[in-house]
Amino acid sequence: MTELITLQESVTTDSKSGTYPSSRDIEDLLSSGAILVNKPRGPTSHQLAAWARNLLGIKKLGHGGTLDPFATGVLTLLCGRATRLTDIVLSGDKRYVGVMRFSEEVDEKAVREVLSSMVGRSYNVPPKESAVKVRVRSRVFNHIDLLDIDQSSRIIVVEVFCEAGTYIRTLARDLGLIVGSRCELIELHRTQAGSFDASMACTMQQLTDAIHVYREHGDDRGIRRLICPIERLLSHLPKLVVKDGASAAVSHGASLARPGIVKFTPGIRAGSLILVESLKAEAVAVAELIVDTDTLINMTTGEVAKPKSVLMAPGTYPQSWSK
Repeated sequence: MTELITLQESVTTDSKSGTYPSSRDIEDLLSSGAILVNKPRGPTSHQLAAWARNLLGIKKLGHGGTLDPFATGVLTLLCGRATRLTDIVLSGDKRYVGVMRFSEEVDEKAVREVLSSMVGRSYNVPPKESAVKVRVRSRVFNHIDLLDIDQSSRIIVVEVFCEAGTYIRTLARDLGLIVGSRCELIELHRTQAGSFDASMACTMQQLTDAIHVYREHGDDRGIRRLICPIERLLSHLPKLVVKDGASAAVSHGASLARPGIVKFTPGIRAGSLILVESLKAEAVAVAELIVDTDTLINMTTGEVAKPKSVLMAPGTYPQSWSK
């Protein structure tokens, strides 16, 4: 990760305001956090999110990255203010393992060659089973690997690392068209979504047990391991680290001005999304840069970024400006 450049030395933060993400209590995490679950086969992503919402006893909970009912694997649940990051979560690359079956026996070498040719940008039309409007579009396949093939059953296992919004069912259909034998996707498991992978996911039963132990016995060790702070979703973004007063201003929707910045990620161009972060490493907002970050060293005044999604609750830090 790129090292931050410091603009102001010896700037301190008020210990009475704000909270380091690792020190938040469970209710704070539930008001702005994420849970990674391993979706089972059967329910829709919306149904799973509804179950989790009732289980956790919170009003606002959504999910990032829909999986079909027959599909399993990594599903990100967004709690409270974290739902404002749905678009960012949805935009992350995905990794899948798919099981596909051909209608006729195929040549392994031919299958490998076709899969190799699909790497890169390819057309990916949503299948008719999809809930989205069918239209021609393209998606990027970062890599496609043939993990196994069974000639007797005409079944192959494929790992796909691809851009968000890619339909693996369409990949199977296109593979069959090119090879010359109809190909059907019969199983699909998502192993990675953005920066989250399957090793970090819990089952719905584990989530249920952790909530029960916390609610009934006051033991938060289990549920604390399953809920990650909102900052974990934004670890890939460049940063502007700001003073307490600037955190307060931005949390009320104000633009970020140059005097409030303590540190920054160099080399980021105007128009890019950037994380405005407090001195306690709290996510204040996802903002759009107005200027290149490399110009900050020579600036003394002026607006630097405008918040797109405010994540910090107003009042977390006391205001230091006059109305």
